[in-house]
Amino acid sequence: MSQDSVPYVDALLEHAGRDPLRLYVPGHKGGAGADPALIEAVGGRALRLDIPSLIPGIDVGDEPTPFQRAQALAADAWGAKRSWFLLNGASQGNHAACLALRHSGRRIVVQRNAHSSVVDGAILAGLEPTFVAPELDEDLGIAHCVTPAALEAALEATPDAVGVICVSPTYFGACAEVAALADVAHRRGLPLVVDEAWGAHLRFSPELPMSALESGADMAISSTHKIVGSLTQSAIVHLGHDSLIDEQVVDRVVTLLESTSPSSLLTLSLDAARRLAATQGAGLLAETLATLRSTRERISRIAGLDVLDERLVSPGVAGWDPLRLTVDIRATGITGHAFAALLREEADVFCELSTEAVVVAAFGMGGQAEPLANRFVAALEQVVRLLGEPVEHHGVPFAVPPPWGPMEMVPRDAFLGPQEPVAFAEAEGRIAAESLAAYPPGIPNVLPGERLTKETLDFIAETLGHGGHLRGASDRTLETIRVAIEE
Repeated sequence: MSQDSVPYVDALLEHAGRDPLRLYVPGHKGGAGADPALIEAVGGRALRLDIPSLIPGIDVGDEPTPFQRAQALAADAWGAKRSWFLLNGASQGNHAACLALRHSGRRIVVQRNAHSSVVDGAILAGLEPTFVAPELDEDLGIAHCVTPAALEAALEATPDAVGVICVSPTYFGACAEVAALADVAHRRGLPLVVDEAWGAHLRFSPELPMSALESGADMAISSTHKIVGSLTQSAIVHLGHDSLIDEQVVDRVVTLLESTSPSSLLTLSLDAARRLAATQGAGLLAETLATLRSTRERISRIAGLDVLDERLVSPGVAGWDPLRLTVDIRATGITGHAFAALLREEADVFCELSTEAVVVAAFGMGGQAEPLANRFVAALEQVVRLLGEPVEHHGVPFAVPPPWGPMEMVPRDAFLGPQEPVAFAEAEGRIAAESLAAYPPGIPNVLPGERLTKETLDFIAETLGHGGHLRGASDRTLETIRVAIEE
């Protein structure tokens, strides 16, 4: 099979082109039964390509089917033994990883700044995690990666662990020492799962850090839509060639979690994005990286702004991904949340993420980076002019994430066990029964089973007060929080 082919896309186009009598779902019947607003929004052609599963010649019939060929091409492109398309994002991949590890036991070691979907997966699987703290950039209040030494210590404290889950790259572009982390895990016969949601493109450029599978990871979760450009909610989970995780176990848990009504549009986008990455990725990334190098230089010359670069490399950080353009705005005298709001209001520019100290712009693999960068720089200049002269700052003038509270219960037990809502202001000292995660980046500030501390509650309140958003709380106003009822 050639990486220049798109077998699933071609089969779908051929089927729709025949104009078959659609006595199957969905009810819009290829657009004939759709509301005019839907047709105007997505186009009649997209609706004609929106078909159900189990269509001969597409995902069933003579094997390998076009769907099977598309997944095999993805495995080849990313250097995997086998790859599975996911239609509920990399979150589904993290859930699948947790369920796969659960086949070997209950105890795992997890990077504490993992995405909230890893915690959700631990709850679903009934895992008992030991959390290992990442290195913290105390100046910017940003959590980076886990060091091999920290992982070694966590595994020493968890002798019955059956696997490890780490993150690389982080939301801010820090790439972990995956090869060293894999060595630490493999010396104990344990698989290393890497949440590589933000690194689907690393495989395709020699200018970027090595991908997780190339570095020895047993499984990598790839949020293909983020950088490579498939449709939102599509992703892929990859199994390494020498993986310590059983292929059939992964197939079983992916099947358990997937919808019985998979979206053909999301699937075709994965097939097409894979071709783009495999055949043009190196050239597109080279062009984008060159644009971003000059863009960083331009931003660094704007009074009151700084931009993160190779200085991210620190203990536990093997490299960085320049496609996350992280701008330090502290000298402007306002928070990153407030700065991001001004970008939206004054220039109609929407960033991927803001924190107390930075705003983060995410660039794609291609997407004509130069005009995007030019508009972003112009918007930064506009907001800085509006704010006036930069101010002196020493350290972080805003809220710094506090140490996480002690884990008192297994997350599943806390999430599913007896619980009650209490006023947020009265929750100090109680055990959380739900996750609280400032989003993005979706890293839990509180986990089910953790003891709530005053510092953590104050940080969450201040983050929301500065314009942050929260995921996981049953009460979205955060007037109350659900806590475990202790015997």
